[in-house]
Amino acid sequence: MKRVLKYLSKYHFLILIPSTAMLLGIGLDMLNPYLVQIMIDKVIILKKYELLTKLLIYIGLISTLRAILGYVKEYCFDYMSTKVTTDIKKDLFDHIQNLSFSYFDSMNTGELMSRIGEDVENVWKALGFAINLIIENLLYFIIASVILFKLNWILAIICLTTMPLLIYITAKLKNETVSQFDKISDQIAILNTTAQENIAGVRLVKAFAREKYEILKFLKLNKTNYDLNMGVNYIWSKYNPLQDFLGNISTVLVVCAGGILVIKGNMSIGTLVAFNSYVWMLIWPIRMIGTFTNVISQSSASAKKIDAIFNIKPQIVSPKNSISLNNIKGDIEFKNVSFKYNSETVLNNISLKIPAKSTVAIMGTTGSGKSSLINLIGRYYDVASGSVLIDGVDVRNLDTELLRSQMSIVPQDVFLFSDTIANNVKFSNADASYNEIIKACSDSCALNFIKKLENGFDTVIGERGMGLSGGQKQRLAIARALVKKSKILILDDSTSALDMDTEYNLLKNLYHRPEKMTTFIIAHRISAVKNADIIVFLDNGSIIEIGTHSELLKKKGYYYDIYCEQFKSLDENETEVI
Repeated sequence: MKRVLKYLSKYHFLILIPSTAMLLGIGLDMLNPYLVQIMIDKVIILKKYELLTKLLIYIGLISTLRAILGYVKEYCFDYMSTKVTTDIKKDLFDHIQNLSFSYFDSMNTGELMSRIGEDVENVWKALGFAINLIIENLLYFIIASVILFKLNWILAIICLTTMPLLIYITAKLKNETVSQFDKISDQIAILNTTAQENIAGVRLVKAFAREKYEILKFLKLNKTNYDLNMGVNYIWSKYNPLQDFLGNISTVLVVCAGGILVIKGNMSIGTLVAFNSYVWMLIWPIRMIGTFTNVISQSSASAKKIDAIFNIKPQIVSPKNSISLNNIKGDIEFKNVSFKYNSETVLNNISLKIPAKSTVAIMGTTGSGKSSLINLIGRYYDVASGSVLIDGVDVRNLDTELLRSQMSIVPQDVFLFSDTIANNVKFSNADASYNEIIKACSDSCALNFIKKLENGFDTVIGERGMGLSGGQKQRLAIARALVKKSKILILDDSTSALDMDTEYNLLKNLYHRPEKMTTFIIAHRISAVKNADIIVFLDNGSIIEIGTHSELLKKKGYYYDIYCEQFKSLDENETEVI
């Protein structure tokens, strides 16, 4: 909650206005029992009827002003709490965006959505409802207690005899509910994750006829969530009736003791009625303790979850005195590079020099370290030892944002937004002109199928590109990379869903583009890599072969074996060179 208080400090003026309205409203409420006392003792008992009109006018004015002040208080507190939660969501989203790749390797989407959604909303409940009411009721309690002691200190002591026990019960209630709400917050994240994954993978579920299994799995998780919430209800029902009972006991004690004082002539009836009204200003806060505790416990658990994310620091950050290469040429060197992932060695002592504007093809078996190697270029992960140099500068000394702005990458898992084709292509370059979008789509061999769509570039595609084939999605992703006009292009197995002819034409377009880029192509097909300037073959995190297509065929090693497997019926001279 300390972080929330820091956000609140930004809106001290917004807090001042409703706080002033609250204090004035409390002051007006304190006048009502006094006016009732005068009405009973002087108008009804002493028959001073001339005071009645004046008293009724005062009560009417107080009620009107109280309503206006109440509106100002509620509106300003709600406005302030909405501003705070908006800031928290913004900052939390910004923070998540700045976290390193490695954080998302172990974090699921559903949990993060729960933190930004439900948990921040729980904080809003505390700010917009609970905190201002707690302060208001605390002031009622303190001021009413002072007035009670002034009216009759003996009755005041009798009234407050149940307070220590109430405080103890409240502390017990809070301790038990905080722990329970912490479990509920985690369970909601699991529930959201399950729902998100199931909806995203609904086609797979239906393909394998697993609907019943997924429904039962969700019902089981939902039952756990139900049990946890019922646990909160059990705790609340165990303590809240006792709080009400103790509050009502105070009223009974006051009426009994006060009645005796009135009978003996030590107190007027009007004073007793006023005293009882002030007692209710003590009882009402006590009755609200259970509700306050529930909301505060829930928001406290949520605030801890939010804090846990804020406390995670990005592992990859730009150095304070970073070097800015505004015009990267694209010379890249891996110098004795080793890389570990979760303490497991993925790359081992890689050394490789790549001249600017050359094309490098990377091949190897699954898990040989191909994607890990290219992820080091944009510093999505840091090397365990050695260094990756761009234009002779270690990437760890470069401004990370500027470095990545000079790169275009098409990952294995193509992601497209639920938006128009045009907006998906220009995602990497918001300032791209219509002609630049057309050129990028033409070079990626996507233009033909886009023209066949009813709305062309204005066609809205489904979530993650639903409605498009795997090859169409890959071509749009490549167009998105090309429209950026960067100096380094990385294609991570990005032509695997294309047929041979489309792949051939696409790569031909890339090779003949006037603006040459340092290009990395990860592929499993010889047809995608044979025209590269450098072909690197990885196995178990080490380079075991390197050279051009013809050089590697002459070596008759791993590359040659794959070539023979893929081109059994073809002679080398029959494979056309781009």
